[in-house]
Amino acid sequence: MSDDLLKSIEEKLPRFSKSQKMIATYILEHYEKAAYMTALKLGNTVGVSESTVVRFAIEMGYEGYPQLQRSLQSHIKNKLTTLQRMDVTRSRIGDEDPVASVLNQDIDKIRRTLETLNPESFENAVSTIIAAKRIFIQGAMASGLLANYMYYYLRLILDKVTLVGAVSNAEIYQQMIHIGEGDLLIAMSFPRYASGTIEACKFARESGAHIIAITDSESSPLTEYAHTSLFAYSDMVSFVDSLVAPMSLINALIATVSAANRCRVEQIFGRLEDLWDRNEVYKKDV
Repeated sequence: MSDDLLKSIEEKLPRFSKSQKMIATYILEHYEKAAYMTALKLGNTVGVSESTVVRFAIEMGYEGYPQLQRSLQSHIKNKLTTLQRMDVTRSRIGDEDPVASVLNQDIDKIRRTLETLNPESFENAVSTIIAAKRIFIQGAMASGLLANYMYYYLRLILDKVTLVGAVSNAEIYQQMIHIGEGDLLIAMSFPRYASGTIEACKFARESGAHIIAITDSESSPLTEYAHTSLFAYSDMVSFVDSLVAPMSLINALIATVSAANRCRVEQIFGRLEDLWDRNEVYKKDV
C-alpha cells in the first residue's frame, strides 16, 4: 500500500458506509495481513460480503480488488519485520496442510516468473555473461545463497569469476576496486533489499562496468543502475525467504551459458570427472 493510498483511506474514512469503515479500519490496522487475503477472506474476517470488499476497492479508485491487493503487497514487501512476516505466514497457511500450501505457493512463483520473463532481456544477459572480461557476483543476506550458487557453477566454466562477499560497504568497494569497462557485475537482491548490494551496483555503474540485476520487479532499487534486469517473482512475506523462482532463473542462465560453451564445458567436466575419480571425491558403488 502506497503512502498515498493509506492517506486516502484515512481521509475518506468519515464518509464511508458502516461496512466500508469496517474494511478500511481493518486494512489500516492490519495491512500486512489484508494484502494476502482474498476478497472473500477479507470480507469474512471483518463481517461483510465479498462484493462489498470489491466495491470498496472500486471506491478507492481501483478497477477491482486484485489491483488494490497488489498495491498493498507492493508496500509491505520491503517493510515487514521478521516477526511480522512470521505472523503473516501463520495467517496465510491457516488450517491448510503446510507442506501442500508452501509447495503450491513455490510452484506458483516459478510459473509467474516464466510467464513474465522477457526473452530479449534473458538473451542479452547470456551474451553479456559470455562476453564479459571479468565477472563479479554479489548478493547479501538470503540472496547471498543465490550468489554463492551461481558463483560455484560459473567459475567452473568461465575464467575470472569473483564472488563479492556480503560484508560492509567499505569491504565491498575493496573487493570490487578493479572493476571497470568490459567487466560485469551480477547483483541479486529481493525484499527487503540489501543496502550493500545497491551500493555495489552504484559503484560498478560509476566504474563503467555492465550490470545485470536479478531481482523481483521494476520497482526494485537495483533497476536504477542495471543495464539488464531479470525478474523472478517474489512473494517473500515469510520469515523464511522462498528462493525457488530466482534459483530456477539462475539455473536457466547457467544452462544456457554452458550450452553456448559446450566444447569447453565438456573438456572441463571431463577433466573434473577424472580428478574426482582418482581422488575418490564421490563414494563409489552406492
